[in-house]
Amino acid sequence: MFNNLRAAILVPEIRKRIGFVFFAFAWFIFMIHVQLPNINQAAWQQVLQGNLFFGLLGFLSGGALQRLSIIAMGITPFINASIIMQLMTVVLPQLEELAKKGGEEGRKKIGQYTRWLTIVLATGQATFMANAMRAHGVFYDTSLEYLLFAILAMIAGTMFLMWLGEQISDRGIGNGVSLIIFIGIVLRYPTYVSQTYSTAAQGGLSLLNLVIYIVVAIITIISIVFLYQGQRRVPVQQARRVVGRKLFAGRSTYIPLRLNNAGVISIIFAISLMTLPQTLLSWVSRPGGGATGPLAAVSSWFAAYFSYGSPLYDILYFVLVVVFTFFYSSIVLNTRDVADNLKKSGSFIPGIRPGQPTVDYLNKILYRITTAAAIFLGVLAVLPGVLQQGLSITTFYLGSTSLLIVVGVALDTINQIEARLAMRDYKGFIKR
Repeated sequence: MFNNLRAAILVPEIRKRIGFVFFAFAWFIFMIHVQLPNINQAAWQQVLQGNLFFGLLGFLSGGALQRLSIIAMGITPFINASIIMQLMTVVLPQLEELAKKGGEEGRKKIGQYTRWLTIVLATGQATFMANAMRAHGVFYDTSLEYLLFAILAMIAGTMFLMWLGEQISDRGIGNGVSLIIFIGIVLRYPTYVSQTYSTAAQGGLSLLNLVIYIVVAIITIISIVFLYQGQRRVPVQQARRVVGRKLFAGRSTYIPLRLNNAGVISIIFAISLMTLPQTLLSWVSRPGGGATGPLAAVSSWFAAYFSYGSPLYDILYFVLVVVFTFFYSSIVLNTRDVADNLKKSGSFIPGIRPGQPTVDYLNKILYRITTAAAIFLGVLAVLPGVLQQGLSITTFYLGSTSLLIVVGVALDTINQIEARLAMRDYKGFIKR
């Protein structure tokens, strides 16, 4: 890997693309410090401490939400829009046809729909956030004009990040949106390290607990790498073909079924559902918010039994991750389409008849590997909270979502660099 990175730096084209990625990162960091005016930071920090949704959003934005900059919403609306469009592609036959047979033009059309949906979601999220901030006294200026300004500024910040991500994909290396999320997460780790070091230096943290925490973190990262790289290779035999007067013998290949087809989406879905009720109840039950008996009782019940780190919270979180992993894996990998493509190409799985038996066989394999991935992701989702409470480490947040994103994006970027190096090395075979 290090040899490939060193070789990539020596290649002018790849070096230029890597340089553009770091240039885009610099713009992202600069935008974090472009804050909204007329902000009561003390009131805002108090709001952040009691809201799980804002805590998750702030972690993915690289601290932009904590500073309340114009990119406070981060790239989250675009991610949600992409997920919704992917689900709608499966549900709506028109979008499915456009995605499968529309070619490059169809992909551009779906990309345009995703951008428009991003604007809609960003408008709704910005409106919700701005109204909540004004209700909690975060804005010194409570006029309607300033409220509209804050909403438009946050929408513009999200659209800028979406554009920046597309520029990284076109002129850099890797998926631009994923890299923006990646740098947003990585920017938080120096703060966690410094806080943990200060706590340990002052004697507020046991050295043994810290060592155990680091060892578990390393083991978790290694296991995530195996999860991303893991495949179940289903053997495929291609039938003999006659082209003209020549007979081509069939060759053996395989279908690589990924162990983790859901990626980080299942955890994002689960944590969104877990934080939504508590977030809504925190707004309606705030002091002076007009919460009456039933709402106050429900809010107290949630705080007592479904707060972060409680047994019921961890159990429900685990179950939701497992369910969403199965759900999203069935969407990502359509075994019916795989079986049809094998049949059309004259290929077959040895010992399995084409058609419905192939579909059943692939579904059986997919169920087994998805079960293993779902259990692993479920354990990974609840592990950070249990670990932090058991070792009394509250200054370093080792989130399952962040680890999956960081490791996955890093592996994907390295694979793309290696692919470009391979393309460069293969030029000598076709050059005349």
